[in-house]
Amino acid sequence: MKHVTVLVVGMLLLALGAQGAIRLLADHGNAGLLAWLPGGFAVRLTLYATAAVAGALLAGWGGKQAKRNGRGR
Repeated sequence: MKHVTVLVVGMLLLALGAQGAIRLLADHGNAGLLAWLPGGFAVRLTLYATAAVAGALLAGWGGKQAKRNGRGR
């Protein structure tokens, strides 16, 4: 169950990071969840991209572990 939770958290991070980065690239003024963060466009885009990459890595690892433990059948 722990690995499935990691998989779900990773997928949420991936979705939020990718969606936020795309929104920020389309409209530089719409920072979304990171509007409170100082530093401007570059800092926000970096954090969204980092969240997306971290989410992809977590989801990949959690999926592999869940399959290895018999949850992916």
